[in-house]
Amino acid sequence: MAPENPWHGSGILRREFLQVGFSGVLGMGLPGLLAGQAAASNSKLDSRASSRPRAKSVILVFLTGGLSHIDSLDMKPDAPDGIRGEFQPIETAVPGIRICEHLPRLAEQAGKLAIVRTISHGQTNHLNGTHQVLTGHSQPGAFFDKIASRDDYPCYASAVDAIRPRSDGVPSGVMLPTYLMEGPLTWPGQHAGFLGPKHDPWQIKQDPNSRDFRVESLAMPSGFGVERLQRRRELFEEIAAQRDRLGATSSSSPAKDPFDAQRELAYSLILSGKVARAFELEREDPRMRDRYGRHMYGQSLLLARRLVQAGVPLVQVNMGRVQTWDTHSNNFKTLKERLLPPTDRGVATLLEDLATTGMLDETLVVVAGEFGRTPRIGQSTGNANGRDGRDHWAKVFSVALAGGGVRGGQVIGQSDKMGAYPASQAHSPADLAATIYQALGIDPATELHDRLGRPIKLCEGAPIARLFTA
Repeated sequence: MAPENPWHGSGILRREFLQVGFSGVLGMGLPGLLAGQAAASNSKLDSRASSRPRAKSVILVFLTGGLSHIDSLDMKPDAPDGIRGEFQPIETAVPGIRICEHLPRLAEQAGKLAIVRTISHGQTNHLNGTHQVLTGHSQPGAFFDKIASRDDYPCYASAVDAIRPRSDGVPSGVMLPTYLMEGPLTWPGQHAGFLGPKHDPWQIKQDPNSRDFRVESLAMPSGFGVERLQRRRELFEEIAAQRDRLGATSSSSPAKDPFDAQRELAYSLILSGKVARAFELEREDPRMRDRYGRHMYGQSLLLARRLVQAGVPLVQVNMGRVQTWDTHSNNFKTLKERLLPPTDRGVATLLEDLATTGMLDETLVVVAGEFGRTPRIGQSTGNANGRDGRDHWAKVFSVALAGGGVRGGQVIGQSDKMGAYPASQAHSPADLAATIYQALGIDPATELHDRLGRPIKLCEGAPIARLFTA
C-alpha cells in the first residue's frame, strides 16, 4: 500500500499501565505495567549478565514496511539496469563505505555506524516479519497476516522488564509515536506475548511535533499539586504502618495490601517527575529541536533521547505508521521526497547528540525494518507491484547499528552482486536479538517462563561478534 506522510500524527493509545489515569495513584485502580514491575521480582528468571555490557539503553528505530536496502545501505551501482535503481552511491566519512546519495548526513556519521548487510530470514509477510525482527523469534504458528497473540514471544522491552524489574516507577519500555495497527490487524512484536500484559511496554500514539503534544496520564489534575499528593502518600503510609502494628499484636496477622508496591511505584513515577519531564519537549533548546527536524520523525527521535536520559532502557521509534516504507509503487520518488530525508536528518542528529552528551557509549542505536525490497524493480513476490516499485524481500537486507560498544566505521557481510542473497555469512533476527541483549548485559541463554511455567530460552541466536571487536 502507498506510504503515508511521516508528519502525520494522532492521539495517545493508553496501555494498561496508565489506562486508569491518575486514579491509579489513589488506589482506585492500578496501572498494569506498574503492577507487573512489582510482581516481576517473583518470576523465575535467569538473568546472567555478559562479561562486558556497555549499553544501558537501546533506541530501536523501526522502519515499518521494510526499507529498500538496495536503494539505501547496500547499493549496487554496477548491477544491470532494472536492478541498480535511480539513486547514486556517495562516499562516506569512512573510505570504502558508500551509501545512498539521499543519506548525506548519515554518510558524515559513518564513523559511528556499523552496517550489517547480510540479515536474512524467511518471512515476507509484514506481520510475521515484524514479529521476527522485534522479538528475535519466528511467530508461533505463523500464517499470512497472523495478528498479535499472547502466544507470541515478548518484544525486547518486555523481556527486559521481566528480567530486570524496576522499583523506581520508570517504565522499562516505551514505543512511539504510532501503534502498528491497521483495521483489525494488530502487528505482533509490540507487546509482552506469553509473559502477559503486566510486562507490556508503554504505547504512545501522538506526534511529538504537534503543538498540543502532552501525555495527560503523567500530569496531575488541576488543583491537585505535588504537596497534596505527598500528603496523600503520607496518609497511606500511616495507614499501612498502623495495619502492620495491629498485625504484630494480633494472633492472626492481617493480609498485606497487595496494592502497596504498585501504589508506591505510581507515586515514584509521578512525584519524581523524570519521565514526565522527558515528554516536555518545550524544555529543549529550540535550536536542537530544529536540528532534529520539526516533523514527526525528528521530534520522535529527540523524545527517544530524552527518555533514555530519564532512565528508560528500551525505546522504539516507529518511523511512520504501518507499512510506511512499503514501496510497492513510486519507490524512488517516495524514498527521495518523503522518507529518506527526514530519517537521514533525524538519525544523524541523534547520533551527534548522543556523542556530544557522552551518551553514545551507553546507548545502542539500531535502525532496521522487517525486511528489505526486491532487487529487481517491478518484480512481484506475491503482491501487487507497480513498474516503479519493489516488493517484499527477506532473503537479504541491511541493519545499521551505533553506540553501546559497537565499533563504528565498518560493514559486516556482503550481499551478492544483485543484492539478492548473502555472499558471506548470513545473520538472522535471532542473532540481532542476541546482540541487543548482550549489549545490555543480558545473557541470550536466559530462561523465561510462559504462562504454564515452561522454560523458554530468551534467544536462540548468537551475538554478531564483529560488531564489538577491533
